[in-house]
This record gives sequence, structure tokens and C-alpha cells, in this order.
Amino acid sequence: MEVFLITCILASVSFLVFVFRYLFSNDSFKKLPPGSMGWPIIGETLEFLFGKPENFVFKRMEKYSHDIFKTKILGEKTAVICGPNGHKFLFSNEQKLFTVFRPHSMQKLFRSSYQNKAPPKEAELKNLRASPAFLKPEALVRYLAKMDSITQQQMRNHWEGKDSVKVFPFSKTLTLTLACRFFLGTEDPERIARLVGHFDDITVGMHSITVNFPGTIFYRAKKAVTAIRKELIAVVKQKKEAIAAGAPMQDILSHMIVASDPSGKFMPEAEIADKMMGLLTAGYSTVATSITFFMKYVGERPDIYKKILEEQREVASAKKEGEVLQWEDVQKMKYTWNAVNEVMRLTPPLQGTFREAITDFTYAGYTIPKGWKIYWTVTTTNKNPEYFPNPEEFDPSRYDDDKAIPPYAFVPFGGGPRTCPGKEYARLAILTFVHHVIKRFKWELEIPGEKIFGDMMPTPEKGLPVRLRPANF
Repeated sequence: MEVFLITCILASVSFLVFVFRYLFSNDSFKKLPPGSMGWPIIGETLEFLFGKPENFVFKRMEKYSHDIFKTKILGEKTAVICGPNGHKFLFSNEQKLFTVFRPHSMQKLFRSSYQNKAPPKEAELKNLRASPAFLKPEALVRYLAKMDSITQQQMRNHWEGKDSVKVFPFSKTLTLTLACRFFLGTEDPERIARLVGHFDDITVGMHSITVNFPGTIFYRAKKAVTAIRKELIAVVKQKKEAIAAGAPMQDILSHMIVASDPSGKFMPEAEIADKMMGLLTAGYSTVATSITFFMKYVGERPDIYKKILEEQREVASAKKEGEVLQWEDVQKMKYTWNAVNEVMRLTPPLQGTFREAITDFTYAGYTIPKGWKIYWTVTTTNKNPEYFPNPEEFDPSRYDDDKAIPPYAFVPFGGGPRTCPGKEYARLAILTFVHHVIKRFKWELEIPGEKIFGDMMPTPEKGLPVRLRPANF
């Protein structure tokens, strides 16, 4: 009887403590942003993942606030901060009010990197700062000739002499070939062919529900990570042997291998593989998406094709026969880059990223509690007619006047301290492709209005087949 009584008392005290802690630490005492947390457990995750991103955002902006709203996605209480002012606020307060956060799906996929204190991309960037600045323009200048020759070789191998080709598979093979050469120092075509499909699964799986059974997005991503990690560990071993034999270190992988921490310890092979996987994924999907949709949007607009053709003729006219592109050539491609910007506005290769509040902070009169996640997304501005009149129209002339678009309204590469470090790499890869495709071909879409599915990696249903004919260059 006494034992029973003591047990009841302890249970009652525990319950009261729980209620007390809940009441006095509950977010309800703070002026939270308006919005809905959706269904129990899953919140609004399904609509976030499987609906159109701009629809998810615009519907809530209209219903709750054009500045900020709350939701629950991927298991996290989240504040979505909107518009140019929101972008500026986020970019200006990195590491002051919030820090990077990777969704649980990404943490589980890149497990070896998350065994350390920093998530994959933080660790990647830290390592990049310690090694030569491969992603800075002065370093990319030296790689441009190789990028040019690889692009031409891929077009000769896969497109020349053909009447009809599929753009999306080609763009993925090309961009992964470029990324493998730049980051890993390898051009092995068979190895690259084995990796392409796996990277698609990872790109989609990085923002997914972590349900791990056959048929799910996350299950396929896990299998892809395992396969790529195995392949990359083999590359690391080969690279170590080459370095030991005196081979020059001309890629990021080599410098990761020889880098050591203050105690003299070298990075484990699995961790190097995961860091390289993160870099390859970033350098692959965004460039492939931009190239594919450039072909789509420009293929629908002969008038814009003509303007790009004229600009590329000017670039080529100043070069000798067979001479590869130089840095100064790329700087002349202003209208072409405007067209690429418009491609990225209409079909963003990156929808957004997460942050985590490291302290309570206030924005637009609302409090975001410590530990909440903040979602930054380009979809709060990219198709907003307030900043882009006739937002569904493909119009590169929008960017002719720097003052036409408000600051922070168009930020395809983010901003502030966490501006995408691969911005210049992506620009060079895309413009090199455009230069050579315009020199060689005029194209016509075989399926006008082809259905596009997926948002984390927008994908033409049939691979964007086009008919090719020689360009009048």
C-alpha cells in the first residue's frame, strides 16, 4: 500500500512538473507569426513537398501576412520570411540570429559528415577556406579552357550528326562530367555514367519524408548515397596512391586528402566521400536544370534566340579558329546571362534553404523562438508581379537596367555570408554551354508545353526532346 501511495505521489508530481514546464515555456506566450501548423506530426509537409512551391507560399502570404507566416514542415516548427525585406534581413543576420540547418532527411543521408559538429555544407566550406580558393574567379580562369574542351567534346559525342536529341539527359551527363573533373580530377566516362541516376535520387531525397522502405523517395536516396559513397571511396584511394607517387594536386579532392586538423589527424575516407558528394550534388543539379530550361524557354522564343546568336557571333568574331573561351569572352555575354537569369527566375534550380534560430528574435512585429527553423525561398519574390510585371513571361530585358528590379527581389544564389560559393562556377559552365550550342545548332521543341514534374529538381516528363539543325553562325 505504501509503495502504491509513493508511486501515485511521484506520478502526480511528475505530471505537475510537466504541465508547469509546458505552460511556462510554451511558445503561445510569445507573439508568434500568423499561420497554421497543419496536421498533427506531419504538419503541412505534404503540400510543401508535392504542391507547387509558389502556390504553397503565395496562398499563405495572402491568407496570413506578406512579411512572415508560420508552418510546420519536415517535422519542424518553421517561420517563412518573405519578400525583399525578408531576404535582406536573413542575409544580414547570419550567425547573429540564426545558423544553417539541414533537414533530417539530409542529415541521415550524409551521416558520416553529421557525426562531426558541422553539417556537410558547413564542413565543406570550412575545408574549402583552408585549401586553395578553387571556386574564386582567378582559379576558375585556369579551368575555363578545360571546361570549354569538355563541353565541345560532349556535344560532338552526343549531338552532332543527330536530328533529334533529349536535352535533360545530356545536360546531366555534361554537368556531372564537368563537376567530376573539377572536384575529383577524373573524367572516367563509365564511372560518370554510373553516377548520373544516383545523383537525381539524392537531389530529390534531400528534402523528403524520412520513411525508409522500398518505393519511397527517401529509400531510393539512401540506396543512391550508399552507391556513390562506395564509388567515391574508391576514387579517394586511387587519389591517395597518385599523390604518394608524386602526382600534382590540381583538384579539391587532393587538398581534402592532405588536409589535417590541428592535432595532425587526417579526414576519414568516408567523411571525404560525403563532403565530395555534397559538392558534386550542388555542382550538378543546379547547372543541369538551368541548361535544360534555357533550351526550353529560348526554344520557344525565336526572337530571343536571335539576340543571343548575335551576341555570341560578336564573341566568336574576336577569336581565332579553334581558340577556346577566355575570361574576357564570358564577360561580354551580358544579354545571354540576362536570359539565363530569366530562366532561373521562372524555374529556380534551388527552391530555398533552412536556418535555425539561435536566439529568440523579432521580425515584422512577431517573435520567432529559439530553435525554430526559418525557411528562405526565392518563391516569395520570383513570380510576384509587384517586382516582375507579367511574371509568367520570359523576358531577359528585365535585367537591362540594374535599377528596374528592387534590391533583394532576385537572389537565385542567395546572399550575404552564405552566398552560393559555386556561383561563378555555375555561370561559367552555363555560358560555355550556351556559346557552343548556339554556334552549332538551331533547335525546335518536339513537345511544346511538355509537362514538368518535381520541384526540388524540375524535370521535363519526356526529357525535353528537340529537333536540331545547323546554326547559321
